[in-house]
Amino acid sequence: MIRPRALGGGIELFAVRTPTLPPATTTNSYALGRRDVVLVEPATPFDDERAAWLGWARSFAGEGRRVRAILLTHHHSDHAGAAGVFARALDVPLLLHPQTRSRVGDLGGVELGLLEEGAALPVDDGGFVALHTPGHAPGHLCAWSAAARVLVAGDMVANGSTIVVPPDDGGDMADYLAELRRLRALEPALLLPAHGEPIDAPAAVLDHYVAHREAREAKITAAFEQRARALGRRPTPEELLPLAYDDTPMRLWPLARQSLDAHLRKLEREGRL
Repeated sequence: MIRPRALGGGIELFAVRTPTLPPATTTNSYALGRRDVVLVEPATPFDDERAAWLGWARSFAGEGRRVRAILLTHHHSDHAGAAGVFARALDVPLLLHPQTRSRVGDLGGVELGLLEEGAALPVDDGGFVALHTPGHAPGHLCAWSAAARVLVAGDMVANGSTIVVPPDDGGDMADYLAELRRLRALEPALLLPAHGEPIDAPAAVLDHYVAHREAREAKITAAFEQRARALGRRPTPEELLPLAYDDTPMRLWPLARQSLDAHLRKLEREGRL
């Protein structure tokens, strides 16, 4: 693992080990800006990784760059694991959505910047703004530069896997699909996920994510109808899971169950079950 990695345009990637979901083992932090820098994802709970991350963050001063803030995309522990620690150590504000603030714990009195849709990030070039992209999490934020056509995507996508939408933790499948389509319409040239390598063909990946969810939804609907006919009643999620996710390894069924519940809630709201 090479770190940091310069991606061009004043952007660097610094991956840290986190207790994230497989197949990922790390969470990507990003530095945005040639002079005034915003760091994205204060992720790791591990002391050695925290020390490495802070060494990276403090190295910018020797390059004539100033860290202005830290951006937290959402409240999940593999993204927020050092939010208060890093903001205090660097004496900078933590930027997050109000719905994320309500879901993270005690941040130790750090200065907070609550961001809504379209808020400008304190980056000197690139014109990054915050996009509120709920679905995976209610307060999820992306960072978007229309000038550079770069999208810092958080957990909207991951390179090499799909994204769990946990309804009992504020996830919403309808919102998630709507935001994927909105991001696709922006036509980004580079997509920077929190897990996995940067994506230089964002349109194909975003199209795949939407198509995958639509195909899964069709499979869930067919499984529901099949089981309802066989049972003479509404099937339970446990009865649907083996049919709707028969193409998914059983070891992943606990995660699949969360997305199944999210799809079922969406379909029921839409009157399609």
